[in-house]
Amino acid sequence: MSQVAKDTGRDGTRVRIDKWLWAARFFKTRSLAAQAVEGGRVRLNGERTKPARELKPGDELVIRISELEWVIEVRTLSARRGPASEAQKLYAEHEASKQRRFEAVAARKLAAAPARHEKGRPTKRDRRQLRRFKSGE
Repeated sequence: MSQVAKDTGRDGTRVRIDKWLWAARFFKTRSLAAQAVEGGRVRLNGERTKPARELKPGDELVIRISELEWVIEVRTLSARRGPASEAQKLYAEHEASKQRRFEAVAARKLAAAPARHEKGRPTKRDRRQLRRFKSGE
């Protein structure tokens, strides 16, 4: 049996959801994709699913990674990981989903960064500045 037939099923129209998520570059490894599906962070057509569930074109996926959420429609199937430009052709993201993601990224950029001086001991430069301040220089 050829690799393509084994990856896409007997009729050539289905691929495991964890394999597809990895091939579409949502996760770095297939095991991370399987853990996300098991953990309920990936929904297929509005329902929780298992990593071995097979996808078909037209399925809708909701993928949550940290505070970001993608709502996508599966366009084509692939069990092979390729360049990012080819991976983007595997799905179409809904416009509302894209807008929410961009807003979340913008809000994160505007949030205050943690203060540098709160980490551990003062540096040598900090100690010099403290000594100068205390001595009145």
